[in-house]
Amino acid sequence: MKEALRVASYNIHKGLSALNRRLVVHDVRNALSALAPDIVLLQEVQGEHLAKQRRFSTWPAGPQHEYLAGDELIALYGRNASHRHGHHGNALLSRFPVRRWDNHDLTLHRYEQRGLLHAVLEVPGWQRPLHALSVHLNLRAADRRQQLRLLAEYVHAEVPMTSPMILAGDFNDWRREATPFLHAELGLAEAFEQKHGYPAKSFPARLPVLTLDRIYVRGMEIEAADVLAGKPWTMLSDHAPLYAQLLRREEGR
Repeated sequence: MKEALRVASYNIHKGLSALNRRLVVHDVRNALSALAPDIVLLQEVQGEHLAKQRRFSTWPAGPQHEYLAGDELIALYGRNASHRHGHHGNALLSRFPVRRWDNHDLTLHRYEQRGLLHAVLEVPGWQRPLHALSVHLNLRAADRRQQLRLLAEYVHAEVPMTSPMILAGDFNDWRREATPFLHAELGLAEAFEQKHGYPAKSFPARLPVLTLDRIYVRGMEIEAADVLAGKPWTMLSDHAPLYAQLLRREEGR
């Protein structure tokens, strides 16, 4: 029997509670660890912030992505936004060896610095490597449309159509425009929508009404897809994480 790939996508709000009052990155680490994930695609990860480090006495000694990975996972980080106190961006945590990785800039203007973190992973028993991409798109609809086009151009150039692929993150896509575009351009299916018939409501975490976060897949079967609601998640970020269990599609199917 094939073992399902356990995947989570989560905007962690820079390791702070929804109103920035509490440092919750330690609770985020415990909650993610309890999932025993194989791959975690993260957004709004704080690589460094000197002012917050002084404010919170229990701020981790190293970057958040390394702290969240612990000893179990490999941590990758793509810096997107830099400022005088530090920087933040997307991250990817993997249980599998990393063949190569790249951070692709999707910034359109200085007010929202965004990126696409891409890792090529060696999954034991898979004939082809798995391409995993973590992304965070802009708030304005016109910006998102342009970024989706840039994303599609990058994937066409860097990811073979025959390779299994996961694209996940915070799409800020409350208009629900990303799914038909990504299906037509890249052959991607949204995990939660495929299983339940509608996209996942993930924001705000305490009472989700907006469908901002997505897990898109290609070359895999979707065994399960969920929004991780309730405690402890509602006490952490302003976003609820998404979780999926994926099976490798047999060659030739």
